[in-house]
Amino acid sequence: MFRWLTFCVVFAFAALPAGGEHIVPRPPGVEFPIPLEIYQKCENQLMRELNRPLTLREILRVRVTYAPMNAVATVLFFGAIAHTFLAPKFLRLSQRLKERHEFRLSVSVPGTGNTGEIPVSFLATLCHFFGEIEAIFGIWIIPVAVAITLRYGWDDFCFYVSHRVSYVEAMFVVVIMTMAASKPILAFAERILGFAARIGRASTSAWWITILSVAPLLGSFITEPAAITIAAMLLARKFYPLSPSTALSYGTIGLLFANVSVGGTLTHFAAPPILIVADKWHWNLAFVFTHFGWRALVGIGINTLLYACVFRRELLLLNTKAEALRRDAPKGAGTAAEAEVPFWITLVHILFIAWSVANLHSPQTFWYTFLIFLAFVQATAHFQYRVSLREPIFVGFFLAGLVTHGGLQEWWIAPVLERMSSLWLFFGSMALSTFNDNAAITYLTSLVPEFSSNHALQYAIAAGALSGGGLTVIANAPNPAGQSILQRFFPRGVSPLGLLAAALPPTVILGLAFLLL
Repeated sequence: MFRWLTFCVVFAFAALPAGGEHIVPRPPGVEFPIPLEIYQKCENQLMRELNRPLTLREILRVRVTYAPMNAVATVLFFGAIAHTFLAPKFLRLSQRLKERHEFRLSVSVPGTGNTGEIPVSFLATLCHFFGEIEAIFGIWIIPVAVAITLRYGWDDFCFYVSHRVSYVEAMFVVVIMTMAASKPILAFAERILGFAARIGRASTSAWWITILSVAPLLGSFITEPAAITIAAMLLARKFYPLSPSTALSYGTIGLLFANVSVGGTLTHFAAPPILIVADKWHWNLAFVFTHFGWRALVGIGINTLLYACVFRRELLLLNTKAEALRRDAPKGAGTAAEAEVPFWITLVHILFIAWSVANLHSPQTFWYTFLIFLAFVQATAHFQYRVSLREPIFVGFFLAGLVTHGGLQEWWIAPVLERMSSLWLFFGSMALSTFNDNAAITYLTSLVPEFSSNHALQYAIAAGALSGGGLTVIANAPNPAGQSILQRFFPRGVSPLGLLAAALPPTVILGLAFLLL
């Protein structure tokens, strides 16, 4: 019912006339979405007619009247957000449909499935696809494309996705996530983090603290997608197999997302919300570290220690459980096969990552590097894990859908942000980051002239976006990479509300660190 209602809204808005009482018709040759400066010309004309400044409500009404497709795009965007909260329901429905399908086959065709060849249920598979969070925003691009095509034409939609939206980050995440999940890199990261874990005798709790505090900081050097991939893979090997409670499971992933969101602020080229505005706002390495980096270090340390204290008893029980499993394991089992990887192979993998990071603004370069990397993995297959592209491609698909939707929301996000004071701007950017990529928030703000020279407002918008980057899976670009790796440990999928509740306390602490320190 909700989906049909949404489609009805789409076509109802698409049929609206583009004109209005005080609105100049859209100039020919101006593509959708309409550039902000064209809206401002219309608003200035209306201000002269009314002889007073426009309220926020009037500005939004002008922009919807000028281009009704704005309302359509926003309705579909929030429809995609609502869909993410319903994703676990689709997964459960898919499982029920699959079981019903298999039961019907077993009754109608006795012996079906003995060879493992069971006909697929199309409806069950479709529901499972609707339940994949990484696929949702891409699915909702389809009605966006249909609506824009019916209203303006296919050429306008093609121009938008070809020239107005950048998919570089989505492509880069596919590459860096695959490289970071390779056996040599994981073994190398495990050895590096192992030095810190040995302070706690390499117990489960020591590894838990190390992964959640040190691994996010790697994002300042190898980018946040690579850091969260390494952290999630290590958690999947050393922590989640011990079957922690639901509260600790969500607390861990929420803390991971919150810490990774600010873990890239030691440099000016790693955290997406900073990277995207660093050149325009003239932020260099020293500025970013002195304004954001050291505060992030304090916040990450407090967050990790707080959660370690809250879950202290269960972490100690997991230590005992892990020790028992090691004692009961056959002699020689669990030997780290990663130690057998020759150093020169690890070094080559590190160089692949370093070269890709250095050329992250050149998709042609890092994709060509990626192809060479895959060939190298194939040539050294006996020292490698099998390359799995499913998770990286799903995450890239998710980010591509998110930036496509996000680029259609600047018509209302920009005027909302420019009317806020620095304090309200901080909380506003944090709130907006919960349902839009935090890098998109800082990017849209950089388009507003009032922010070009006001350092207090620039700091407020970036600090708020960074603080809110762990609240939802769509709040920060690396989050889908971590969730795709860890979601198999959540029987019903990662609940958006559960994630929000788990990430809220560390988000508050990070916000206080940026505001008060």
